[in-house]
Order: sequence, then C-alpha cells, then structure tokens
Amino acid sequence: MTRSDLVTRLAERFSQLTQRDTEFAIKTILDAMSDALARGHRIEIRGFGSFSINRRPPRMGRNPRSGEQVLIPEKLVPHFKPGKALREAVDARDARDAASDAASDTAGDPR
Repeated sequence: MTRSDLVTRLAERFSQLTQRDTEFAIKTILDAMSDALARGHRIEIRGFGSFSINRRPPRMGRNPRSGEQVLIPEKLVPHFKPGKALREAVDARDARDAASDAASDTAGDPR
C-alpha cells in the first residue's frame, strides 16, 4: 500500500473528510513520526508495533569495483518491530492463504 492508497482508503471510509483533509492528516502524522525518530525518540503504537533507532557500528567494507577496503562510518537507522496483534494477524492470513492454495492444488487432481 502506498501513501496515496492510504489517503484514498481513508477518504472513502470517512466520507465527512475530503481527500485534501485526509492527505493533510496523513502527512502530519508521518511528519511527527519522522521528527520523533530524528530526535532519537521511540514510537509505540499499541497493537501495531514500535519504531526505534538502531546504531550500526563502523565497519570495514569492500569497494566491489576496485576491491579496495573502505571504512563505512557509524549509522543510525530506523527499525520497526511488529506488535503481537499485527504478527498474529499476518500469521493467520498466511495460514489461510496456504490452506486455500493447498485446496486449489488438490481440486484439479484427477486421482
């Protein structure tokens, strides 16, 4: 799902909001989340998951073209950890998809 897909779905679901209002709300939420992470804060959305910043230590890498070693500096990267409800929902969806795939595979079996 892209950002524009999310805006469209929310605008359809909440008819009292215009497409423009929905787009502004999504932009405001995502900007606030980005700002919080940039300041080093952790974001937790119950039932969905948490966002935090992980530190990647400096390391030696290799330039694939020349083969020479290059120092890769320390980085701070965003990290998402799904919540229990999200993990269970995805796992249940995966189990349903696997069951329906198995049923469709055996449906065409002439044995």
